[in-house]
Amino acid sequence: MTDSRFEQWDVVSSVGLTALVVAAGRSVDTHRPDGLISDPYAEAFVQAANPAQPLATRPVEPKDDSDDELWQMMSGYMGTRTRFFDEYFAGATGRGLRQVVVLASGLDTRAHRLDWPAGTSFYEVDQAKMIEFKDAVLEQEGATARCDRRTVLADLRDDWPAALRAAGFDPATPTAWLTEGLLPYLPAETQSALVDAIDDLSAPGSEWAIEDFTNIAQQFDDPAFGRVAAKMGVDMQQLLYSDERPDPAATLRSRGWTTDTHVAVEVAKSYGRTLDPLTQRLNGQSSFVTATKAR
Repeated sequence: MTDSRFEQWDVVSSVGLTALVVAAGRSVDTHRPDGLISDPYAEAFVQAANPAQPLATRPVEPKDDSDDELWQMMSGYMGTRTRFFDEYFAGATGRGLRQVVVLASGLDTRAHRLDWPAGTSFYEVDQAKMIEFKDAVLEQEGATARCDRRTVLADLRDDWPAALRAAGFDPATPTAWLTEGLLPYLPAETQSALVDAIDDLSAPGSEWAIEDFTNIAQQFDDPAFGRVAAKMGVDMQQLLYSDERPDPAATLRSRGWTTDTHVAVEVAKSYGRTLDPLTQRLNGQSSFVTATKAR
């Protein structure tokens, strides 16, 4: 049953629409000649959703500056971050981890498009409407999960750890966690509760990859941010929190995790991609944090 205490959304409204924008970005990068990723299902999500504001799913010649801005954001940064976290999972499973959890999974298709070792359990946690939409499109596309995929219908503002355990999650087994494109959508107290919960649920040897937005407030002051949001058809300032909050990497280190921080611009360069000036302003200070809990 849907918990009426929490706002619900579908794939063309509120936070759900941002998941669709991310899928569009993955599709654009997939079709670039120099694409960093391959997501054969991303375009189908956008076509099935048919959003009020059309979203490009392939490289296009921009008609004006605002189209160019949206194209830059959707492709350059999304391809970079997706590739990084794809590689994170390959590394984690290569080190023997066989339990994977993606929180606020949105339209993530890694269970279907990446290769997973035998015995991998893959948990996707998100609201019911999002997972139901995704599953319907994946079924229509004939997609088959390459692991033991388990969906967990839960809101991260609710008791999602209980729902995760009910789906078969074992807190005694080392886990590879992912929070991609999530933290700025949570108020500070919810982020703190999330960190507490993941730490409590993580056996020694667990790993966690985090997309850490360090410049959300700066984005609000950039006129391009408003133009890009308008092209998406969503008011991002109403969805993102810019309040002060603890640095997740520092918090994890204080709890015995080791961490590494990778700045998005440098990650892009390592893939042979230079992020354009606009993307560097809006996303360039974002970091990808990887952490390991001491054994």
